[in-house]
Amino acid sequence: MTALILFRARGYGSDNVPAGPVILAPNHASFMDHFFCGAFIRRHVQFMAKSQMFGPGPLSWVYTHSGVFPVRRGHHDEDAFVTAFEILARGGLVGMYVEGGRSRTGTVGTEARPGIGRLALESGAPVVPVSILGSHQVRNWKRLRFPQVIVSYGGPLAFARVPRSTREQQQAAADEILARIQRMHAEMRELGPRGAARALAERSRQRRAA
Repeated sequence: MTALILFRARGYGSDNVPAGPVILAPNHASFMDHFFCGAFIRRHVQFMAKSQMFGPGPLSWVYTHSGVFPVRRGHHDEDAFVTAFEILARGGLVGMYVEGGRSRTGTVGTEARPGIGRLALESGAPVVPVSILGSHQVRNWKRLRFPQVIVSYGGPLAFARVPRSTREQQQAAADEILARIQRMHAEMRELGPRGAARALAERSRQRRAA
């Protein structure tokens, strides 16, 4: 809650997250994106995150006890996918980043990793693209600078279930998810934090009134 206040974080479109099994797919620019992504929905999100985050130190304890589970980036880590499929099978939420790495500039990456495509296709769960604006500046808190963070949940993407998907099918699905996030984020960046907040709030009002 303190972080939400310090960063004046606002979330819009959380009603786009349906009940049942869901994959949340945010862009990735900060170690706090796990927190921002899950802060505005009333469901527990379990994130797949790179194994390097689970070393010694307090953050590792926080990740482990908040439902984050490791994946060895650059390896074919089947255990991580087994865990993710099990979570979805019991109707849970899995969070997974699409990009090949964390952005330091706040822009969304251009490379989608196929893992999220595999998870979406083989589980049949809808994917909710999530655009997070401003989190790349969170590290400036050490200089007592607290940027505003805006989180937007897009409409869910549905993929036909493919029990044994090919690498090409996985990559195509991942590319589609990343393209949606890129469009959402580009619109938010153009408007800026305040303008994006106003536009997203108005969009939410219109959707509720429809």
